[in-house]
Amino acid sequence: MLISAQELLNTLNTNNHLLKIFDCRFDLNQPHAGEQAFSQGHIPNAHYIHLEKDLAGPKNRLLGRHPLPTPQAWQATCESLFIQNNTRIIVYDDLDNSFSSRLWWMLHATGYDRIQLLDGGLAAWLKMQGPLESGPSPVRRATQREALPGTPFNQLVQITQIKENLQSSKHTILDARAKERYQGDIEPLDPVAGHIPGALNRPYKLNLTPTGHFKTQEVLRDEFLALGISPRELIHQCGSGVTACHNLFAMEYAGLKGSQLYAGSWSEWCQYPDNPVALGPE
Repeated sequence: MLISAQELLNTLNTNNHLLKIFDCRFDLNQPHAGEQAFSQGHIPNAHYIHLEKDLAGPKNRLLGRHPLPTPQAWQATCESLFIQNNTRIIVYDDLDNSFSSRLWWMLHATGYDRIQLLDGGLAAWLKMQGPLESGPSPVRRATQREALPGTPFNQLVQITQIKENLQSSKHTILDARAKERYQGDIEPLDPVAGHIPGALNRPYKLNLTPTGHFKTQEVLRDEFLALGISPRELIHQCGSGVTACHNLFAMEYAGLKGSQLYAGSWSEWCQYPDNPVALGPE
C-alpha cells in the first residue's frame, strides 16, 4: 500500500508499461496552483490529477464542496488515463498525501487494488534528489462517458444514513479535521462551524511521523483501536470527503479493514439548517 522514494526510483528504471504515476497536488485556495507546480516539475512519466475536475463532480452546494463524480464520469476518467484492472498505480502529492489518498480511495472503492501511496510524498522524492521532468500532463484518451456503465463506489455512506445514526448510534463517526475546526473554534471553509453530534475526532496528520511518513502498521493499529472503534462500524468524514480518505487509508494499511466514507462530510451536513451541530470537545 506504500512505496518508498527509493523503491519508486527502482521501479521507474524497469520501464514497466503497466505502471501509472499520478500527481495530485492541489491548493484549496488556489485551484490552479497544483497543475502549475506540476508543469514546473514532477516525477518522470507522471500524469496530473485535479481534485475538482477529476476527483469530484460538478459543484453543488447541497452535496458538499467536493461531491463524488458519477460512476460513469469516474469510469470515463479512468479510461482516459489508460487505467486497467492490471495497472500498477502510484499516487503522490506535496501535502501529507492528503489529496492523493482521495484518489487512492476512489480507485480502491471501484475495484482497483494495485495502488500505492508514495510514502513521504514529493518531499521524500526531492530529499532523495530523485529526478524531475517539466511540462504539461500527457494527453488523455477521448472517451464517451454516456456509453460507460460505471462501477458504484463501495464503502460509501449517504447523509440519510448519518441522520439515522443520530438515533441508532450503530456506527461511530470519525472526523479527520484539525481539532480547532472540529470543536468549532474556527471554520475557514464552510458556512457553519462545529461537528456532527457524537463524532469522534482524529486529525489525519496523526497518521504521520514528524518527517511526513506514515507511522508503522503496528502503531497505527494500536492508535485506532485505542479509540474504542470497530472498523466495520466506522464512518469517516472530514470537511469535504478528502482528508477522511487519509484516515481510511491508514486503517486499511494497519489491517483494520471495512470502514466507510461519508463523502459529503461536514460541508454537506452543515448546509441543512435542521441538521444538529455540536461544538466543543468530544
